[in-house]
Amino acid sequence: MDKQDGRSVGEPGALRLDDPWYDTLASGWGELDDAAETTDRWGETQPPPPVPGPRSAPHDEVYLAVQRSAAFQEVRRRYRRFVLPGTVVFLVWYLAYVIAATAAPGLMAHRVAGALNVAMLAGLGQFATTFLLTWAYARHARLRRDSAALDIRWETQELTGGNTR
Repeated sequence: MDKQDGRSVGEPGALRLDDPWYDTLASGWGELDDAAETTDRWGETQPPPPVPGPRSAPHDEVYLAVQRSAAFQEVRRRYRRFVLPGTVVFLVWYLAYVIAATAAPGLMAHRVAGALNVAMLAGLGQFATTFLLTWAYARHARLRRDSAALDIRWETQELTGGNTR
């Protein structure tokens, strides 16, 4: 195989196609379901990878028990107490901007300083509140939910015997 500059593959600086990821398919793409054995890049045969089966009943019982637990309900309550009011406030602020832009164009065109008018300030305020809300959400999650959720995750992993993937 020649590169476009005329060098052959064996020469220094030539294109190499022996990258181990070059011919590797994504998981589940192009694989045959009835293949008994596969061959790797060097021609050695390997058994097919194990196919994960459905979770057993004990796993389902553990997850249902976790969902009913007071710790999980507390994490969900803290999540809802932040997200629902935050969403409502942001949507009201956004709709107020849109309604003001359509219903009161004179107000939105009012100059504040130089070429800066109320509409531009409100538009920039939309960006600012988006970043502020994102920061507040991340802070709330870090301080109020993440440690409790991680504790629940570790308990669940211990009860189910580890990760089954």
